[in-house]
Amino acid sequence: MGENDTYDVLGSETRFTGNVIKVRVDDVRMSDGQVAKREIVAHPGAVAIVALDDAGKLVLVNQYRPAVRARLDELPAGLLDVAGESALVAAQRELAEETGLVAEEWHVLVDLYSSPGMTDEAVRIFLARGLATGDGQHEPEHEEITMSVQREPLSECVRRVLSGGITNASAVAGILAAVHGRATGWRDLRPADAPWPARPGR
Repeated sequence: MGENDTYDVLGSETRFTGNVIKVRVDDVRMSDGQVAKREIVAHPGAVAIVALDDAGKLVLVNQYRPAVRARLDELPAGLLDVAGESALVAAQRELAEETGLVAEEWHVLVDLYSSPGMTDEAVRIFLARGLATGDGQHEPEHEEITMSVQREPLSECVRRVLSGGITNASAVAGILAAVHGRATGWRDLRPADAPWPARPGR
């Protein structure tokens, strides 16, 4: 197996179209020539924000997630579902809507595929610093109505990740990346507008 291996898509059929996702079945030629069906969830992508205050505390939101029937502590985050909106602008909007905060300094912290075995969902996680209270107004709806916001020391967030207390994938990745970043003087940060070839729809 190498870089020249190709898995040609010979056919594709959309089985479901929802408000956010589509589900399709692709016929894919495998490396041995056989054709296999693969169920794919097409997703618009998302952003999440590691918002660190001057005291080294991380901003977390807690909300109910119907898919797992539980409340989860997560990073502020949201879908890339506004046409023409950049990932950075989406992240700034989500931070303001979910926490009422704005940030002076933005960088790309880490990019990830949430579950590449079955979806093309890509998530860009930003680091936001220089936090301040914003002046915008957002009317919460649905799960947002009972969403709560809290701040915890980054070290405590790491402990909760490793003990299974924080399980949201973007939160786990963002928290651990932030620990590495802080320990190395943030040397590996990328500009907030860094290229993102994995973003769905590009």
